[in-house]
Amino acid sequence: MFCSNCGASVNEGVAFCTNCGSRMQTGPTPAQPFSGIPAPPAAYGPAMDYATWGTRAVGYIIDSLLVGVVMGVLWAMLAGALIGLVGAHAGGGVCCLFFILFPVSTLLVGLYNWVYLVSQRGYSIGQGVVKVKVVDSNGQLLTQGTALLRLLVQAGMGLVPVLPLLDLLWPLWDACRQTLHDKAVNCYVINNPQG
Repeated sequence: MFCSNCGASVNEGVAFCTNCGSRMQTGPTPAQPFSGIPAPPAAYGPAMDYATWGTRAVGYIIDSLLVGVVMGVLWAMLAGALIGLVGAHAGGGVCCLFFILFPVSTLLVGLYNWVYLVSQRGYSIGQGVVKVKVVDSNGQLLTQGTALLRLLVQAGMGLVPVLPLLDLLWPLWDACRQTLHDKAVNCYVINNPQG
């Protein structure tokens, strides 16, 4: 028989749990073994192995560095090509090109990493490194439309002062460890040991 409070295995007929001290229920109620994953109240969301805030933050940092590196490589390649074509007097044009290239490269890498990869395999490059996965409330992969909406909500919050910081910190006190952009599309980030 199992303790209904902590899930520990307890000998039949014992009045109190030997692990946590809770009074054992008597009667024919079958108790289930404890799975090790604390389940939030049903009002909050499905019982899943939610990823911790720290794990999510590391994955996000890896993804952000990826965008920065891709942007830097593209900028260097285009700057080199422009200088090669026009000559050394193209310095001002390279500066202006940076302001166009940064949002375009961020958008393209973001669409590939946070929409295409998340909808196809469940995780971006950074999320794959830290072994987490983005799923819907049924534990299924997000559709491309849902993944795109999630990215657009996150980007839109970046236009409002303080909202990106609130979004980033929200999993610290949320029962399902969701960010605000997760809540907008009803998705969850869970641990993915097979990732």
